[in-house]
Amino acid sequence: MKRERICQIFSDMPKLETPRLLLRQMRVSDAEDMFDYAAREDVTTYLLWSPHPTQSYTAEYLRYIRGRYSLGEFYDWAVVEKESGRMIGTCGFTRFDFPHNCGEIGYVLSPDYHGRGYGTEAASRVLRFGFEELGLHRIEAKFMKGNEASLHVMEKLGMTFEGYRRDGMLVKSAYRTIGICSILKSEFDSVDSIK
Repeated sequence: MKRERICQIFSDMPKLETPRLLLRQMRVSDAEDMFDYAAREDVTTYLLWSPHPTQSYTAEYLRYIRGRYSLGEFYDWAVVEKESGRMIGTCGFTRFDFPHNCGEIGYVLSPDYHGRGYGTEAASRVLRFGFEELGLHRIEAKFMKGNEASLHVMEKLGMTFEGYRRDGMLVKSAYRTIGICSILKSEFDSVDSIK
């Protein structure tokens, strides 16, 4: 996998679909929907970022992201519930390890939509894109210890828990233990064929 190829693909962010969700480029017009969950302390407890202070802050962030999209340097989709048309979270790649043909995914979903399988549905579609369209060999996901809900999504995706990195990250002035899960293309093909 080449960096240039990834930049080319993501500079024209592809739309992805599932039965209930549309995954598309984030827009400045999503600011109200994003702010609804991004301002919540309970959403950001296990994330690297702090709650958004204002809706205008969220809009400015989305303007910044628009520029990153145009360069092919941002790999995160808006997760939109088809029925309501609302942006309910994000899901996508947080990084690529080009020499080793590996990617890492991450996801955030509004708590108002938890318990409906949306996180698993969106992440499964992103895994499929990573393996089939990007030709990745391995995809990882990380979670902070204590965030069992995120681990549960990873397990539902067929990922294997590989262990913890004790105090592996300094997040918001505190050392956090980080769990890592992964899935290989061959494993995804097997899990996906069962569904």
